[in-house]
Amino acid sequence: MKKVFTGRNVLFGFFLVAFIIVFEIVLERLKLPAWPAFMVMICFFIEREDPGSISRILVGGLAGIGSVVLLGHVEPVLAPYLGAEASKLLFIGIFVYSIVLFKDALPPVFNTFAFLFFLVASIATRAPNPEPYVWMGVEIVVGGIFIVGILGINRLVDAVLDEENAVETAPSVESSSPVEKTAQGPDLEN
Repeated sequence: MKKVFTGRNVLFGFFLVAFIIVFEIVLERLKLPAWPAFMVMICFFIEREDPGSISRILVGGLAGIGSVVLLGHVEPVLAPYLGAEASKLLFIGIFVYSIVLFKDALPPVFNTFAFLFFLVASIATRAPNPEPYVWMGVEIVVGGIFIVGILGINRLVDAVLDEENAVETAPSVESSSPVEKTAQGPDLEN
């Protein structure tokens, strides 16, 4: 069974929690919503911190929140002809179908992250004073900072652990010094 409390996990967790607390405080002071940035972080962890997933997460998230904005403009136009509920369902159907159709052609835009952010942003619009353009900015800017922070924390942890391993595995002066071996006495094989 693998160890639960590895040095890497303990160190990474410590730095990550400190990072999250700092940004939570900063976002609160700036009166900015934290959820779009934290969703980026969660998505990046789901993708196992793969740098190749960054554009799909950030652009897909932006597309999802942007689709909520678009829904807010399309629904009132179609509502007199189809009704409010049918207009909304038609838009959602086209949005989801677009993800299925274009996921291979435009994966950064049409992906599951777009759908996830669309869902959460749709729920968030029900709160008082929704600000989807602010959400988009937080998602791209602070979410991007979160990804860079995670990658930086990984490098920091690797550097600390490499330094620690170098100190632990450094050869002992007592046992490996060729000078000591010759100083111990004459070679008896001759």
